[in-house]
Amino acid sequence: MILMRRPLVNRYLYFCLTCLIFYWFSHTLLTKIVVFAPAFSPILFPTLTTFLLVFQLFIACFMAMKYWCDRRRLYLLAIAFAFVGSTVLMVGTLNCFPAWLTLDGINVIKYNDAMIFYMMRNIMMALLITLAAVLYTVRHHPLSRMTQNLIIGGLFIFTLVMIVLAWLYSSHSMLLTLELVDNDSRQFMVLWSQVINIILIILWVMTLITLLVITRLRNLFWVSGSFLCVCYIITLMTLLSSDSVEGFAWYSSRLFETLATLLLILTLLYDVFSLYRESHQKYQQSYQNSIRDALTRLYNRSYFYETLNHVLGTTSSNKPVSVIVSDLDYFKRINDNYGHLQGDKVLQFVANLLMDSVRPQDIAARIGGEEFVLLLVNTPSEAAGQVAERIRVSLSEFNRDTTDGQLPEPITISMGVFTAMSSDVSAEECVERADKAMYQAKETGRNRVVIYQ
Repeated sequence: MILMRRPLVNRYLYFCLTCLIFYWFSHTLLTKIVVFAPAFSPILFPTLTTFLLVFQLFIACFMAMKYWCDRRRLYLLAIAFAFVGSTVLMVGTLNCFPAWLTLDGINVIKYNDAMIFYMMRNIMMALLITLAAVLYTVRHHPLSRMTQNLIIGGLFIFTLVMIVLAWLYSSHSMLLTLELVDNDSRQFMVLWSQVINIILIILWVMTLITLLVITRLRNLFWVSGSFLCVCYIITLMTLLSSDSVEGFAWYSSRLFETLATLLLILTLLYDVFSLYRESHQKYQQSYQNSIRDALTRLYNRSYFYETLNHVLGTTSSNKPVSVIVSDLDYFKRINDNYGHLQGDKVLQFVANLLMDSVRPQDIAARIGGEEFVLLLVNTPSEAAGQVAERIRVSLSEFNRDTTDGQLPEPITISMGVFTAMSSDVSAEECVERADKAMYQAKETGRNRVVIYQ
């Protein structure tokens, strides 16, 4: 039991260490910025908000697309709604900075509205991310269509209600009021400093604990999600130590949030590339299995003929193509005397010898039980005969002792060679002529090479 818990404890320790390093890096970066630019530009906060808006919209779209690929993972949709709602509320935040792009009226800022949108955004995201962790536990349990629709409808309604409440509490509506910041003095009100800010910190701590307990940081995705929770906690604690919305804490909190969201995007991109790499590797493995013989891992008959047809299209007297058909002598005796398992070992040994005897651009294939074929590009008849003779001699020199039992007795091979000098001849004719030469080698005593005349 202790051994099972040790990896989990290590993950938590690494996670805490990463959070500390990130906090130190972010704090150091902001301190350096303050040294070089002591006075913050009035457009810095809306600029960071714009970057954050774009980042979170990207995450929302990414989560929605991943859910679309696998409808069982409803937790992705909960995260998507969290970032969609956050994006909409940040549009409201930017509306609190009139004409900030042109610097006209930049001093007329609705700080109280900005804090209301910020408060609602934190509540909405914390609750939806907590719900995502809960939905993660049922990802392997099939839910009925009605249940899925109810969950999706509930997510939509909750997100919409939070957006509407933020709008009603802001200065855009007179129905509800909430004073968090004094727009004239730009000081935080007691309601924010001593009540709401603390409640938000507790809410994000509960969200973080939920993620750590349920997901146990199983993968990089949940590590980044938990890290995002930590950054929101740091952000709120930073604001807790500030009295004004224009102080150092105001900008550092938004920098923490922006960097954390950017890190989440990088994690998602890494996930995409990992999936692509895994998919590419599976495709390559599947493709290789489709063109190779399962026992010997030589190319199979269909791939050999496909390649030969392609090569013959460019064949000429200057670019001859040679085909070598070979067959093991008395192979049936191996199966009868030593069994088919030993016969398979013999075929694998011969296959390895053939692969080691040709160039990378050549093709070695198995086209029958104990029948093999070689495709040698840009190889005249004489050179192909030398290759075949080298293989024949090499195979005949092996025995049981020199092959660690792969060959139960010395094995010989008969080989036939045909060289095409033009594209007029077909692939079937090439193999047929090389096959005739191979049978001539069989009929004249076996263990020899015959070149088709």
